[in-house]
Amino acid sequence: MPPVKTQIRAVAGSWRNQSPAVRVIRLWLGVTWIYAGWNKATDPGFLSKTGRDYIGKQLTGYTQRSPLGFFFRHLVERATMVGITVTITEFAIGLATLFWIAPTLMAFIGFTMSVGLWLAATWHVKPYFLGSDSVYAVLWLSYLLTLIGQRRKADISIDRRGALRVGALGVAAVAATLLGNIFFKPSTANSVSTAVGGPISGISRNQIIKLSSLAIGQTHEFSTSDGQPAILFRTKNGVFAYSEVCTHQGCTVSYSPADKVLLCPCHAGAYDPFNHAKVVQGPPPAPLPSVKVAISGDWVVVA
Repeated sequence: MPPVKTQIRAVAGSWRNQSPAVRVIRLWLGVTWIYAGWNKATDPGFLSKTGRDYIGKQLTGYTQRSPLGFFFRHLVERATMVGITVTITEFAIGLATLFWIAPTLMAFIGFTMSVGLWLAATWHVKPYFLGSDSVYAVLWLSYLLTLIGQRRKADISIDRRGALRVGALGVAAVAATLLGNIFFKPSTANSVSTAVGGPISGISRNQIIKLSSLAIGQTHEFSTSDGQPAILFRTKNGVFAYSEVCTHQGCTVSYSPADKVLLCPCHAGAYDPFNHAKVVQGPPPAPLPSVKVAISGDWVVVA
C-alpha cells in the first residue's frame, strides 16, 4: 500500500481538481452521511424493540405508507440486521466521498439510498420540496453525473492497492459504528413520553400520558415497566391498552386507523382492539395481551 503521504496527496489532489460548486456538494454529502451514521450508532433505541426510534417501527410504518410496502414487509423480521447495515453503509458512503475511495460507485449508492428513503419515508410529503430525501437524491445524481463526465478511468481498481483501500474503508465504517456505542445517547427505551414523544421529568414511572394530551379516538405508544412496547387507546368509554408484541412470532404490530385493526407487518396478522384484541386475520394463535391502565387525576397510568 502506498505511504500515507502519497494517500494524503491523492485525496488533496482530488479536491483541488474539482470546481468549487462540486466541492460544496461533495463536502455536504460526505459530512451529512457520516453524521447520519453516527446519529444511528449513538442511539440505543434505534436497534431496541422498546426504543422510540426502533428501526422495526420505522419499517412497519413504511409497509403501510410506501408504494414499496410489499418490499419493506419482508424486512421487518430482519429489522436489526437492516439497521446495522444501514448504519455501516452510511458511514462508508460518507467516508468514501470525503476521502475519494470509489467515488463514482459511492455516489451511485448514495443516490439509490436517497431514492429508497424518498419512496419509504417522504413519499407522501406535500408539497414535494418539503421532503429532504428527494432533494438529496437530486444532489447525489448531480454529483454522480459530474463524476461520470470527468472520469478518465474506473474508480475501483482490482489491483492490490484498490482492494486495500476499499478494505480499509469497510473496517473504518464498522469501527465508527462500534465506537458509537461508547458515546451513546441516554436511552429512551423506557422513558415516559408525551403525545409528541418528549420525555417528561419529575413524574411517577407508572404515569403514561396526561389525559388532556390524548383526545378521544387517539392512540399513544409507550413502554411497559419490563420494556415491552404497548399501545394505549382512548374512546368515549375510557382508556385501554395492549402489548404491541405479536403473539405469532414477536413482531411489533401497529394500529391502522383506516381498518381499525392492529396489524402485524410480518405475516399479515390482524387484531381487533375494540373486541379484546381478538385475532381477526392471519396466523396469530392468541389475542394480544392487555395492559391494565386507568385514569388517575390528570393522568393515564399503569394500573
